[in-house]
Amino acid sequence: MHLLVRLYTPCTTSCTQSYPQKLWNTEPVQSRASCAIIACTYLHGATLLFSIIQAAGWPIWPLIACSILALAIVIERFVSLKTSKVAPARLLDEVLSVTRTGVPAADVVAQLEKNSALGEVLASGLRAINVDARCSEDDLRATMEGAGRVVAHRLESHLSTLATIASAAPLMGLFGTVVGMIEIFGSQAPAGSTGGNPAQLAHGISIALYNTAFGLMVAIPSLIFWRYFRGRVDAYLLTLELSAGRLARHLKTVRK
Repeated sequence: MHLLVRLYTPCTTSCTQSYPQKLWNTEPVQSRASCAIIACTYLHGATLLFSIIQAAGWPIWPLIACSILALAIVIERFVSLKTSKVAPARLLDEVLSVTRTGVPAADVVAQLEKNSALGEVLASGLRAINVDARCSEDDLRATMEGAGRVVAHRLESHLSTLATIASAAPLMGLFGTVVGMIEIFGSQAPAGSTGGNPAQLAHGISIALYNTAFGLMVAIPSLIFWRYFRGRVDAYLLTLELSAGRLARHLKTVRK
């Protein structure tokens, strides 16, 4: 306690030292004060969170596992669904420019396939022409559609899990509410006895309320992020479809 008082007490003595000496005398005091505030805040938050988990009882642990899984999926999807990894802005124009004089070689096609998801779809069409120069436009479109389905499956990965968490979390919270209500009714004394247990009654109420609230806290962000990623994937799939159709028409014109 005396240490905190000393840390928060401003320095009233005049500073006649050189600048490095003033920095040595004043900065560590301010740093220690900031570290003390941050440490106290962190410990208080951790203690409060742990007390809430304890008050919520065992039904909250499945919700905590779902929240960790949902957070991992959200982070992974943000990394995987970057525009540079799925559909770079100028990639189609570059492919159309390169193919004006003919179909590029196999090594160039392989490099295009590794560029992004859009590059993988476009490379499948170019590879089909390298294999069969007389490939029809329908066969070319079918090849790129097959590659597009593979890419779509990869883009949509984990989204069903996130949607499941968004749907199941309120039910888990409701389950915790039911468990809390059971404890509430179980705390009431049978007929003819002196009375119920107030501590057990309060514990049952806390289980019911905390689990309901935590279930909604997990479900609402999961639903929001699922809808957001679902919209991004749909937009990417439309871009892939339009780009594949444009490349097919371009190759048909070039081969005439």
